[in-house]
Amino acid sequence: MTQTLRLNVEGMTCASCTARVERALRAQPGVTAASANFATGAVTADFDAPADPAVLAEAVRSAGYGVTVETARLDVDGMTCASCTGRVERTLMAQPGVLAAEVNLATKGATVRYAAGVTSPTELAMAVGKAGYEARPSADSAPEARLDRAAAEIARLRRDFYLSAVLSLPVVVLAMGPHMYPPMHHWIAATIGETTSWLIQMVLTALVLIFPGRRFLTIGIPALLKGVPEMNSLVAIGALAGFAYSSVATLAPSLLPEHARAVYFEAAAVIVTLILLGRLLEARAKGQAGEAIKRLVGLRPETATVERPGGSVVIPITELRPGDIVLLSPGERVAADGVVTDGETWIDESMLTGEPAPVAKRPGDPVTGGTVNGTSALSFRVTAVGADTVLSRIVRMVEDAQGGKLPVQALVDRITRWFVPVVMTLSAITFLLWLALGPAPSITNALVAAISVLIIACPCAMGLATPVSILVGTGRGAELGLLYRRGDALQRLAETGIVAFDKTGTLTEGTPRVTAIACADGMDEARVLTLAASVEARSEHPLARAITAEAGSRGLMLLKPARVAATPGKGLTAEVEGTRVVVGNRAMLVAEGIDPAALAARATALAEEAMTPVFVALDGKAVAILGISDPVKPGARVAIEALHGMGLKTAMISGDMRATADAVARSLGIDRVVAEVLPEGKVAALATLREDASTLAFVGDGINDAPALASSDVGLAIGTGTDVAIESAEVVLMTGDPGAVSDAIRLSRATMRNIRQNLFWAFGYNVVLIPVAAGVLYPLNGLLLSPMLAAGAMALSSVFVVTNALRLRRAGPWRGAAS
Repeated sequence: MTQTLRLNVEGMTCASCTARVERALRAQPGVTAASANFATGAVTADFDAPADPAVLAEAVRSAGYGVTVETARLDVDGMTCASCTGRVERTLMAQPGVLAAEVNLATKGATVRYAAGVTSPTELAMAVGKAGYEARPSADSAPEARLDRAAAEIARLRRDFYLSAVLSLPVVVLAMGPHMYPPMHHWIAATIGETTSWLIQMVLTALVLIFPGRRFLTIGIPALLKGVPEMNSLVAIGALAGFAYSSVATLAPSLLPEHARAVYFEAAAVIVTLILLGRLLEARAKGQAGEAIKRLVGLRPETATVERPGGSVVIPITELRPGDIVLLSPGERVAADGVVTDGETWIDESMLTGEPAPVAKRPGDPVTGGTVNGTSALSFRVTAVGADTVLSRIVRMVEDAQGGKLPVQALVDRITRWFVPVVMTLSAITFLLWLALGPAPSITNALVAAISVLIIACPCAMGLATPVSILVGTGRGAELGLLYRRGDALQRLAETGIVAFDKTGTLTEGTPRVTAIACADGMDEARVLTLAASVEARSEHPLARAITAEAGSRGLMLLKPARVAATPGKGLTAEVEGTRVVVGNRAMLVAEGIDPAALAARATALAEEAMTPVFVALDGKAVAILGISDPVKPGARVAIEALHGMGLKTAMISGDMRATADAVARSLGIDRVVAEVLPEGKVAALATLREDASTLAFVGDGINDAPALASSDVGLAIGTGTDVAIESAEVVLMTGDPGAVSDAIRLSRATMRNIRQNLFWAFGYNVVLIPVAAGVLYPLNGLLLSPMLAAGAMALSSVFVVTNALRLRRAGPWRGAAS
């Protein structure tokens, strides 16, 4: 059985790194697919036996990268002997991503080491619970730990940058000062002397390389020795080459021609400093790119007030269990998902739907963890905690989408796999050409040009171009109530040519009501409605609920039906007090051998008024027709107009009779209508519509439209709160407003446009500046790029890509702007 493992990997600094990690995983027996993401620092692998999480984690480590391992501590009750601890250990070791588990009978605790992102302390505790023991996390450490690691990495980069800058400053002053202020040359010669100046520069540069610059050496050199050089290898070679050459000129000048005795310590030191600065800015920017996840995680309160036999107590939310009754004060955040048991209030659910209007809640209504209570107190019964809550599922969805790859990334991956070896080859060719053809001092110029080629090349920008835009775009989508389950949905949605809607519950309110009743001569309306409602009370169909609701509003007493039979997509038959009753559409009557002609004209008239006609037949004769209308959502017409304004075609698929569907379509301005479609016929209807467009998106309620959502190029499930069917679509629209469809497409297009900008910059930068670093302009204007300038340009290239992607944080909200 195929499993999926997600690992957080440390040390990936460019696209070459991701390719190396992917190759290491794919080489393991049992691995069927592997995808690494530089921007999120994560890798996902699909595997079967004999592969297991521990083996895959070790494969990543063997490739030269670290696997982020988290430690969870569980409190376990019910263990009484060593066999208990063995059972708990085996249970924990069987969980995906668990690398080691130790259970202590004396302390009643378990310590579990697991691959970050694969599981969570809450899920581990639940697994132990299923084994027959009571377990709870000693401390919740899932999303917060990832945020803490990112903050710790920024702190390390900041420390290394400051140290490198302090050590490099005297080197730059001693090396460049005489060029910028000639009297300084005489001052150095008269005081410490040139040789001492070089020795000071050598010592300070060595400290830069050994301490703040060691990250480049400890990763880059082993990668080079293994034959898989990457970004750190380029920096390490460039800095070490400059340092080694300068050290020879300082300590053994006789080994070099007199005209070539020059030092470049400042280049080696400043290269490290500038690249550390670039990485610091990049890390901070990537931290801003992940702000959506931070804000989502921050929505969860730390404690909750729970009813206990002795009164209310405040407990950490990690100790909440399904069934607990939580007391919610005015203005307080909901601690977990649940159902209101007492009180009425308004709750701000904008974190779910992106809609600012609060939602009324009363007993029986669902509440979602992370939402904010209004001005009234209430209590609710907990139904889901930990990873099972809507908020946790949203966080996982966003993280999964951010870790995905777009089809366009495949080309980038193929290029970056060979990028670093090609750059090293170009650097060697540059050195040899300058050495053979360049003016004196040829060896010095050759070294400067070769180092500049190594340093200015930037696979980081190419590796970041796509994933960082996905990171920001999907995060912004979460803030707007647009949840992309997979990153590749962004690209397909941006390419959509036609958008097809399901009618009921998507374009309409989904709460039909009876608005007209026409009976044959001599029939009693109340009697007909009573019989029809008595039969429809056995159905959960929205039209059936409308009929029973109408009977209830008139105070009619329903009767007990017998031998109820349902025909999907058509209607029901039953016997009520000796009368055979048939309720359904025209096809139902025909199937039962009943002639609907007497009511056909009235049915057509109701349909042309956008009402769905429901026939009622008693003892084989059509006696009445009920007109049921489902109000169109207020924003539906605006949504269709917005899609037309974007150059898209629209379609509607409905089970209603043709006249009803056409009437709704006319009122909304929809281009094409496929009517009288049974639930199982929606997939075939989509195939017909796809003939008009290369990419088709289908919008449904995500529950009964699952086959159509799955068969479309991009499925969008529209719903609200906890009712949304997350598994049925690639994009989940948390609001019930169909206008969110155009928002999702706009955001997809904005993200793809941003990706194209990033790719243009990343490839254009390298295509233009690598030849400049090699000295192609030297014959024209005598310009030979300094390695220091090359380092600055390389650092700024990555920062540019990330900064450009951050502009997506300001995308939308389009509907709000329009209104």
